[in-house]
Amino acid sequence: MEGRVAARATSGRAAGRQLKTLPRALKDHPEVDRLRRFAEWLDRHSAACVAQVDAWMVSSLPVPTGLLARVWPDEAWQSALRDLAVVGDDPDEVGFLRGATDSGELRIVNLDGDTVRLSPRTVTLPHPVLLPDLDDIREFAAELGITQSVEQIHRAIWRRPENPENPGNPGNPGNPGNPDTKATEVRAFTGGKFRSRFALAARASSLGYRVSGGYATARVRDGGRTVEASVWIGEPYADDEVNTGALTWHNDDGRALPLREVGPVAWSEGMRMGAALYAGRVIEEGKDA
Repeated sequence: MEGRVAARATSGRAAGRQLKTLPRALKDHPEVDRLRRFAEWLDRHSAACVAQVDAWMVSSLPVPTGLLARVWPDEAWQSALRDLAVVGDDPDEVGFLRGATDSGELRIVNLDGDTVRLSPRTVTLPHPVLLPDLDDIREFAAELGITQSVEQIHRAIWRRPENPENPGNPGNPGNPGNPDTKATEVRAFTGGKFRSRFALAARASSLGYRVSGGYATARVRDGGRTVEASVWIGEPYADDEVNTGALTWHNDDGRALPLREVGPVAWSEGMRMGAALYAGRVIEEGKDA
């Protein structure tokens, strides 16, 4: 709706058709103003529902089944939740959410294609890096024609290398290498040139990341603890050209985590942020992207 109010013709050949513009007599009418403000509120409400569900998913937090049942009749909540992959009491049983009843039951399409009803006390909307057989789940979702309002199963993921060998490969952003036992930063996304610090900060904000001081940051709850990933984006108010810096992770006390201590969700989301910022860099003519 985008906060807009539309009118339809009630007579003549155009009866029932939506008018391109509001008649002048209606533009400043109090009822139109109230409708416009209501439409804007609906848009904000829809965006807030998507943001909340995204937060549940990124953090893989348990969500009470009763809560999902209570909000399901709301079209905005239903749009944000519908077709998300959910996990109940059995962590190996993944299904796509299709409905919720007043009694607290969830209607799920499982990976066998069967519609089942579940009533666990809580469910999780798992981050895709935690989903087993993710490629199979994506293939099955494509067969069902599933689309998600909250990016989940098709979210770009990165898995932390297991063998501690080297802290990263700056020449290949797609291959950060294997973190050694002491390394605390990934340099795969350093050196991304931007015309100004403002342009880089604006890109970070537009992607949903917080800009604080000289960093773009993303807070993630991973394995019961909160971790903040951060990328250096330059001193505030600097007008000169800037380059993206290293990617690091910190705990709640501000301690830089050795890469080997970064959990799978925090690693994936940090790498996702670094890659997204780096992708907006200035590409000089004649050089590969």
